[in-house]
Amino acid sequence: MNMKKQYIDGAWVTSKAGAVRDIINPYNQEIIAKVTEGDESDTKDAIAAARKAFDRGDWSATPATERGKIVHKIADFIERDREELAELESLDTGKTVEESRGDMDDIAGVFRYYAEMADKDGGEIIDSPIPNSISKVVREPVGVCGQITPWNYPLLQASWKLAPALAAGNTLIMKPSEITPLTSIKVFELMEEAGVPSGVANLVLGPGNSVGAELSVSDDVDLISFTGGIATGKKIMQAASSNVKKLALELGGKNPNVVFADADFETAVDQAMNAVFFHAGQICSAGTRLIVEESIHDEFVEALADRVGKIRLGSGFDESTQMGPLISQEHLDKVVDYVEKGKQEGATVAVGGERPDDPELQGGFFYLPTILTNCTTDMSVVQNEGFGPVITVEKFSTEEEAVKLANNSIYGLSGGVFTNDIAKAERCVANMRMGTVWINEFNLYFPHAPWGGFKQSGIGRELGKPGLEEYQETKHIFQNLKPEPLHWF
Repeated sequence: MNMKKQYIDGAWVTSKAGAVRDIINPYNQEIIAKVTEGDESDTKDAIAAARKAFDRGDWSATPATERGKIVHKIADFIERDREELAELESLDTGKTVEESRGDMDDIAGVFRYYAEMADKDGGEIIDSPIPNSISKVVREPVGVCGQITPWNYPLLQASWKLAPALAAGNTLIMKPSEITPLTSIKVFELMEEAGVPSGVANLVLGPGNSVGAELSVSDDVDLISFTGGIATGKKIMQAASSNVKKLALELGGKNPNVVFADADFETAVDQAMNAVFFHAGQICSAGTRLIVEESIHDEFVEALADRVGKIRLGSGFDESTQMGPLISQEHLDKVVDYVEKGKQEGATVAVGGERPDDPELQGGFFYLPTILTNCTTDMSVVQNEGFGPVITVEKFSTEEEAVKLANNSIYGLSGGVFTNDIAKAERCVANMRMGTVWINEFNLYFPHAPWGGFKQSGIGRELGKPGLEEYQETKHIFQNLKPEPLHWF
């Protein structure tokens, strides 16, 4: 089995310390790859390469149209290698290969979107109160960007960072999750093939407490973009204060899905499943807080539980599989503890609530799709992000109560409202403190729409025009067309 390497200053290299990590298939715990594992020393080399490349202008001085063409090429190569990438993603994460194919289509779309945007902002002239002058505003690249991505959607989350950073003219160092690095390695091969210059894009493989920490504290890094948990996000904020780095943080959510009695019943039940059970609920925007109007609560839960109990678990490469395993034994243990804590607090298991007893699933990190009823907002399962296939159900009686419940969280990433009363939906949306709110839909996103959260769900935005602006600095340029002495002194 050939060892996968990291990419620093245009070369594929092993770590200086010689460390190696086994990458595990969460379906059966088989070793699917061996990768070199870097540390602070490798990270410093990557930062130095990115700093040198940026200061030389190797990429920032490249015409924006040419940068856009190269980003387009990356999208071309992702489409060309779609099946290989999808298979790698499913091996690495356990999700169904059909989900991974959809991810690859979305990823290519993200690169194309930012490729098109690369040369669309030439600055703007603004009014000046000074006669005989020109006042203009331009956007320039931030500089050296550290990018830290999660394990749940390895390449999708990477694309949200790589594409705008490259389109804007930055240099970068990416640290993928140490347990799901395979598609990130592959896409760096594609970036090299597309013609991204040496030193512009660097990939360091290794854990957060060494590679991520060094990126966060280094004075040669101008921006950190991180997707992950709140605890780590807070540590990054503290470390980034060393040189007052720009920060873009997406820190997850505990996302409410509000269902009114006048909603289309079948659609709302179906979407309540779609909101959670893709990729075994390991989604930052998963609608795991189901909030149902009291008059339909019992009927809704019964219908939902009937369908949830029929979800087919198995290998991501089996076409009949609807949900794969959790990512690791460590994460499985967390989900088990999460549900047990909920039961201790008074929640009732309507379906699931344990590991499957199917002998074919015992080698993987599987947990049954679960619904917990009789939940209240003071329960840990309602307030904390479980990051697994678990729905908690709360009741409400009035529109005002529904909104109050939805907002009762430290998070504010996303939420949904199901109702056929559009005026009611608009009133709710106007008062829900979240970065994205869907009406009669859940978990839909596309490159044009900004993504990010309120409150402790993070800082800044990815995707859309704001996703590009995260990687840009704004500069005002004033030119006096008729300079003359002021004679003040």
